Amino acid sequence: MNYELFIAKRIIAGRKYKNSISSPIIKIAITAIALGIIIMLIAVATAAGLQTKIRDKMAGFKGHVQIVNYDNNNSDVSTTPINIEQDFYPEFKNIKGVKNIQVYANKGGILRTASDFEGVIFKGVTTDYDWSFFKEYLVSGTIPNFDQARTKGVLLSQTIVNRLQLKLNDTISATFLKTATSNLPSNRKYNIVGIYNSGFAQFDKNMMIGDLREVQKLNKWTEYQVGGFEVLLDNFDDIDEKGVEIYREISGTLNAKTILDSYPALFDWIKLFDNNVWFIIGIMILIAGINMITALLVLILERVQMIGILKALGSDNASIRKVFLYNAAYLILKGLFWGNIIGLGIISIQYFFEVITLDAETYYVAVMPVYLSISSILALNIGTLVLCFLMLILPSYIITKINPATAIKFA
Repeated sequence: MNYELFIAKRIIAGRKYKNSISSPIIKIAITAIALGIIIMLIAVATAAGLQTKIRDKMAGFKGHVQIVNYDNNNSDVSTTPINIEQDFYPEFKNIKGVKNIQVYANKGGILRTASDFEGVIFKGVTTDYDWSFFKEYLVSGTIPNFDQARTKGVLLSQTIVNRLQLKLNDTISATFLKTATSNLPSNRKYNIVGIYNSGFAQFDKNMMIGDLREVQKLNKWTEYQVGGFEVLLDNFDDIDEKGVEIYREISGTLNAKTILDSYPALFDWIKLFDNNVWFIIGIMILIAGINMITALLVLILERVQMIGILKALGSDNASIRKVFLYNAAYLILKGLFWGNIIGLGIISIQYFFEVITLDAETYYVAVMPVYLSISSILALNIGTLVLCFLMLILPSYIITKINPATAIKFA
């Protein structure tokens, strides 16, 4: 029989324990543990949510890896075409983890109304395009249909539509920049068949999605010439590894760039979230540990007479320390229980009801996203329990300093 655990349970269940002088201090320690885990859960969920949402939006607009001609000079506008007939298209035979390969071509232009104008990047795509991202953020209308002959239907953002005072099914005039073979601009008319709102202001303010064949005609390209290829991966965490593999598989005249390479400042910024989260976790565990140390010392001092009796009956210091460490572990677990209930409740409210909103110009999302995996929840709880418990081992050595004869007389 584990008599240390038996005694700890009797202490916890005792009415005197609940009404003792240490009771307020114990409640404060439990509250500190609960608040700590609440704040840590929210910090991890919001940081992971922002990182995941921003990464997904970047991949939705640009793909995880872009295969372009070396002559493009990091420009968003396709200048030198690539032949669509490549060994890796429509799939990489030697690379696992690739979800989709889609062709595209960009053309810079201006959308005009009678009273205003907006600069846009016309992104031409075809039937191999993965529309799952834009379907998620589609406000009204439909996705352009590319199964028919060259279509004039385009997908515009809510931002552009509002600025130009347009609506669904309106016809919009567009002027495009000169090409390598002509100094004259090209004028076209397009129909707004769909309106999306991703909340990613950097792209919403200038991205128009339409038929690849339109861009090919504007650039005076053949049907076999495209601006590049976008590669979507199954797992974002593999992006560096897959970027290298893709680069090795393509022709020497082509370049493979991950979105990490194309937008380093943005991804360096979201990496800072991890530093903030680790700082918050460290502070919360430290505060919780200090409160638990205080509670443990008060529990020991309050039961000095019991410690003396146990020593007189033959219990060694290690056994008596176990009694109080079991007691402290119970308090930590109680704090973790209530902290998880409240913390996960708050996260669930934000997930389902989107209570907290953000400035999309600053954070690239309109609503605070939250994401929390089971592994993260377990790691936070186990880590807090273990670290707080380890912090209590040293203070528990005060028991070794208690003299049995003196302690039994103590009242």
